[in-house]
Amino acid sequence: MKSVLIIGIGRFGHHLCIDMANRGNEVMIIDKDEKKTTDLLEYATAVRVGDCTNEEVLRSLGVGNFDLCFVCIGSNFQSSLEITSLVKELGAKHVVSKANRDIHAKFLLRNGADEVFYPDRDIAERLAVKYSANHVFDYFELSKDYSIFEIQPKAAWIGRTIEEADIRANYHINVFGIKKNTELVVLPRADYVMHEKDHLLVVGLTKDIDRLLASIK
Repeated sequence: MKSVLIIGIGRFGHHLCIDMANRGNEVMIIDKDEKKTTDLLEYATAVRVGDCTNEEVLRSLGVGNFDLCFVCIGSNFQSSLEITSLVKELGAKHVVSKANRDIHAKFLLRNGADEVFYPDRDIAERLAVKYSANHVFDYFELSKDYSIFEIQPKAAWIGRTIEEADIRANYHINVFGIKKNTELVVLPRADYVMHEKDHLLVVGLTKDIDRLLASIK
């Protein structure tokens, strides 16, 4: 369990609060608009109303006592930058700030953010990858170069084992899981026989997975 401070309750901050609370974390939220905090009273451990560009407001929160401080302000970059800088100056252990553009991310990282995230860009990219091909069911970027894909097996693999298909040697990717109806097979054996309705969870270099996807008809 971690102690979490969420600054800015827009749509993302709202859902972050609920998800963090549901995972057993202690969550304090703050926004200058009281209406935005009302729906989260049952989830948040503590609720505050105030303008976090005011240093005294932030100081009163004791930001250094939280394991994580999320700055979830996307509509006003100047405010996001000021708050990010202030919480770090006041002793925040780990600051995660929302960015809408690469240039914003650079400034945030230079001014106190330990990490930045791009929720709109990341969701758009994930949807673009998922719906650009009929054989991709889900996608997750691990880094700039590596990704996880949930895909259907190639027609040539159906009825063959993972070892017989020699996926790793041919495509330089690893099958680390298989979704079979409602069942998840983690780290399937080399003698697992693939079926048409299986969903393969593969990990590897994105360029190698793209090469595989281009070959699936």
